[in-house]
Amino acid sequence: MHLDLYLVLGSAVVGLLVGLTGVGGGALMTPMLVLLFGVTPTAAITSDLVAALFMKPAGVAIHWRRKTVNTRIVRYLCYGSLPGAFAGTYALHLMGESAVAEHRLQILLGAALIIGAVSMLLRSLAASSRHPNGDIVVRRAITIAIGAVGGFMVGLTSVGAGSLIVVLLVFIYPNLRNDQLVGTDLAQSVPLTLSATIGTLLFSHVDFSLTTSIIVGSVPAVIIGALLSSRSNGLLLRRIIMGAVLLSGLKYVGFTTDALGVAAVVVAAGVTVLSVRDLRRGKADSLVAEPVENVVSLLPSRLDSDA
Repeated sequence: MHLDLYLVLGSAVVGLLVGLTGVGGGALMTPMLVLLFGVTPTAAITSDLVAALFMKPAGVAIHWRRKTVNTRIVRYLCYGSLPGAFAGTYALHLMGESAVAEHRLQILLGAALIIGAVSMLLRSLAASSRHPNGDIVVRRAITIAIGAVGGFMVGLTSVGAGSLIVVLLVFIYPNLRNDQLVGTDLAQSVPLTLSATIGTLLFSHVDFSLTTSIIVGSVPAVIIGALLSSRSNGLLLRRIIMGAVLLSGLKYVGFTTDALGVAAVVVAAGVTVLSVRDLRRGKADSLVAEPVENVVSLLPSRLDSDA
């Protein structure tokens, strides 16, 4: 087992961006491994899942202490997400590691990234119209279903815990404060990731050298990103990353270079228009980093003020 210095540095960049913006690591790490380092989609997904298990527990402890975890919602999410994540890793195993299977998985990963990017956009739009207040009534069946769908996506593609599930929670539980939303999503993502990791170790081959390099680079960088998050233009960074995730997904599903160029221009124009709109509306505070969804929740001081 040896450390790949370039991979450690690349993972550190991803970890820093996750720390600054709260964007789910699966939406960034897996595309980086595949597109920049030539790692097969299967190896990238399995390694990212195992590494993610080291990035979450500390943040849960902080949220638990601050009482920003809705344990009832977590319980019903886990009823769906644990078997869903396990099933997702088994589906990944059934797909095999042939060239055809890797191509199909690349298409699925691209679709997951596109869904993730759209989910981030929907969450951003929904957040501006939310007015958290009142009691939370747990909707059991739909919460279990959300957990099952999100868990399966995570097990199959490593994407979904920090984007798909959280945006669905925004719409299903509009009364959840931002800090409760973050704490609840983070708390359910730990058993989800553990289930996906167990399934990965049982059904798939894990490259532990690759996984170790990811952990060494990303975990310290996530904490550094958290320290810097309150001083950064977090919403702008989130939108830029959202665009990058979308473009990565389009690349996976087969967009040509010319089509990607056009898409990049559209994305850049969209980010510019949204940012100018916020500035004109005087939403200076909205340009500060939002509460984050993983280990970066250790340090932000804005969680309470965002509620």
